[in-house]
Amino acid sequence: MRITPIVEQLRARCPGFQKRVAGALDWNPTQASALVELPAAFVIPTGDEADPPASQNVVTQTVRDSIDVCVVLRNVDERGQAAADQLHSVRASLFRALVGFEPDKDMGWLEYDSGALLVIDRDRVVYRFRFVAEFTLGNVHWSGTGIPETWQEWTLAGLPPLSGVDMAVDFIDPMADKNLAPTGPDGRIELTTREDFP
Repeated sequence: MRITPIVEQLRARCPGFQKRVAGALDWNPTQASALVELPAAFVIPTGDEADPPASQNVVTQTVRDSIDVCVVLRNVDERGQAAADQLHSVRASLFRALVGFEPDKDMGWLEYDSGALLVIDRDRVVYRFRFVAEFTLGNVHWSGTGIPETWQEWTLAGLPPLSGVDMAVDFIDPMADKNLAPTGPDGRIELTTREDFP
């Protein structure tokens, strides 16, 4: 999932950060937060998980991307009591900005997953809020005119169009020859036909 739309959404919809929202691929909360005014937030992609394929003959998988919004607050007491109260309001603000937001046209909306304390020291508190969004990898998004997403789709896209079907029919009872097979089919083709597609 691209994190830039999420950063822009938080800057626009969470005024408490006063636009102090940034994104990164990897981040050490104690070092990065020392360089900015507080409160601030950092959007970090944390990974993805995929379900096994949904069917046996078509390769489609549900993939869940996750991001962390790491919120950095000033710690005014050693226990962090004031920061804990502030986190309640920050979480509500994040919910209003992100839950149901679609960061990408091919991805579902964001859902809240969990939260946890990362760092507390004399100066600051870093708390992470995790959000997830799902998308389907495979032919759900490919209708024959788009770009294939899997090797199976690349292979199928290279096949010629289906122009018709040849059919050979071996009837079962009551037309089966009882001398060859008691209930049929007897292995003899009684009818052949072809259906052409325009």
